[in-house]
Amino acid sequence: MKNVKLKSPKQPSKLNAATAGRAGARQRSAYSAAEVEEIFRRFSVQRPEPRGELEHVNPFTLVVAVALSAQATDAGVNKATRALFAVADTPQKMLVLGEEKLRDYIKTIGLYRNKAKNVIALSEKLIADFGGEVPRTREELMTLPGVGRKTANVVLSMAFGQPTIAVDTHIFRIANRILLAPGRTPDEVEAHLLRVIPENYLYHAHHWLILHGRYVCKARRPECERCVIADLCKSPEKSSDIPAPLVELPPQVVPVAG
Repeated sequence: MKNVKLKSPKQPSKLNAATAGRAGARQRSAYSAAEVEEIFRRFSVQRPEPRGELEHVNPFTLVVAVALSAQATDAGVNKATRALFAVADTPQKMLVLGEEKLRDYIKTIGLYRNKAKNVIALSEKLIADFGGEVPRTREELMTLPGVGRKTANVVLSMAFGQPTIAVDTHIFRIANRILLAPGRTPDEVEAHLLRVIPENYLYHAHHWLILHGRYVCKARRPECERCVIADLCKSPEKSSDIPAPLVELPPQVVPVAG
């Protein structure tokens, strides 16, 4: 799950942080409630059971995979972790492996030295503070080294079935590009999406938006001709008002937590 540094637009010098925060909070979705409902209805038809693309075998390996995915691609992380998780799929086994050998497994991933330190440190903390089990609250997850709000939200959703919105680079871009939930920071976008997404679609919304951004509404050029919401989309960048045929896509083949 690629997670690049997000740049906020420059603000006038007279605006202090509090004023800027209030201004951001006033941004509105460009869509009516009925339009948002229809957007996610179509996503649900296209991908009835969307799934994250990071390979993992249990909640611990999911935490590790998501932590490793910062500023990296899911495909790159999966390539490195297949062999790693075969020998270290618990905090205890990860500590036995040790930081030096862990680096050898993940050296193809960006920032691997610092990430290896964090994985060992979070493994130690899981054992010391949580009996070796991954905690089920955002606050506790965020006490783990290398685990921020985005990582915690992914784990809560994918490992424990809680409806959360983890704002990565794709969701941040999509929410702003199509004016669904404008915001200048990931936290603003997350709060805005939670307000506008219908509750019955909230559990899968995170993955629908990521997959839409990864495969259709791409960063360099949105492929509007392949978009099932092209007629509803209010992005000034869009190149077509004709929606793609609304058909179910082939099921994803992605390992899930056991």
